[in-house]
Amino acid sequence: MNAPRPFTYDPPTEPWLCVLHEDDDILVLSKPSGLLTVPGKEPHLSDCLEARAVKRWGAARIVHRLDKDTSGVMVLGRHDKARRHLGKQFQSRRVEKTYIARVAGHVTGDSGEVDLPIATDPERRPMQMIDHERGRAAITRWEVMEREDGAMPVTRLRLMPLTGRSHQLRLHLMHLGHPILGDAFYADDEIFEAAPRLQLHAETLGLRHPTGGARVSFTDPTPF
Repeated sequence: MNAPRPFTYDPPTEPWLCVLHEDDDILVLSKPSGLLTVPGKEPHLSDCLEARAVKRWGAARIVHRLDKDTSGVMVLGRHDKARRHLGKQFQSRRVEKTYIARVAGHVTGDSGEVDLPIATDPERRPMQMIDHERGRAAITRWEVMEREDGAMPVTRLRLMPLTGRSHQLRLHLMHLGHPILGDAFYADDEIFEAAPRLQLHAETLGLRHPTGGARVSFTDPTPF
């Protein structure tokens, strides 16, 4: 496995925020690739989705995360009651999430499941690793959407993670033998350079609304 590539941070600013839904309880935003979800430890890492939301709405706070390089739909709670309600749904795995990814190679079969436990790689933080002794359970279901021919064969996948471990989709696909294009952590140079950004996008998010409990679903169309 490769060592992590140097971390750089030049967050996109146009648009500053992309709002998919807004009401008294929740905000649903489209996070662009390249923007942190929450601030990092250093001052130059203060710009993030949550900080931008706070500047506009005040009390809005993150209840789940996406990697810096992953784009897609995110929900924020606008007050404590909403955040607790949403947080419990994520903790109990009652949230439905669908991602779209473009991976190297033609995946064999039309659907499947990866069930491999994940732990932090202590020697290469923030990278993760498959660890059957220390790892936490991690399950990803996948479906083939399209197989693309070319100089580098590519498969477009629909991913349904049943758990939410750090780097879960990146790591599971790498171990499946099909790293995500543009992946700075787990792809070799050829696959990393095959796309201008990480080809991973959180397209849909389904959950129960904090007021009334009705099932709602939000979609952020895949930009690649």
